Amino acid sequence: MVPQTVAAALAEAGRSMDVRGWVPGSAGNLSVRLNETAIAITRSGVHKGRLNAGTDIIAVNYQGEPFAEGQKPSAEALLHCQIYRLFPHAGAVLHGHSVAATVLSRLGPIIFSDYELLKAFGFSTHEVEVNLPVYKNDQDIPRLADLIEPHLQNEPPIGYVIAGHGLYAWGTNVEHALWRLEALEFLLSCELERRQIK
Repeated sequence: MVPQTVAAALAEAGRSMDVRGWVPGSAGNLSVRLNETAIAITRSGVHKGRLNAGTDIIAVNYQGEPFAEGQKPSAEALLHCQIYRLFPHAGAVLHGHSVAATVLSRLGPIIFSDYELLKAFGFSTHEVEVNLPVYKNDQDIPRLADLIEPHLQNEPPIGYVIAGHGLYAWGTNVEHALWRLEALEFLLSCELERRQIK
């Protein structure tokens, strides 16, 4: 059910994230909107840097349930489905566990200001102050989704972080989502360095 081109694009994104150290072990999850009833998402427990495009990317419905019996999607599939449901322009979602995102999200709010790379998110100037939302981690994913939803509806963010866990970024397709993820990871790395210098 997952087109080969979609699976190949997600596998390539997984390799790119792995090279940067953003998906250690079996961490992270990647997905693509297939249509209005299905998304393609990485299978649970697989290394994202070594994805098998034929077996490690599966199709689920918008409740995060697999279409094929016996397949197990990422535990956080529901968070991907939520983004697709709330943002019609979202065509791909990438989630990683970088050191910078994990550490900074445990220290409180994350606010970026005066970074040139903020223009990557459509701002016309670097002279802005942008909040990257941080939500408390919860192993109960439906409850976590319920916590996040009103914030996403009220003020669509440039992405968000689950505290002590990792970063969610999305875009119109896999390539767009990846460069938005790269931009956010760069900003997080800069912010971590800046705090260490203080």
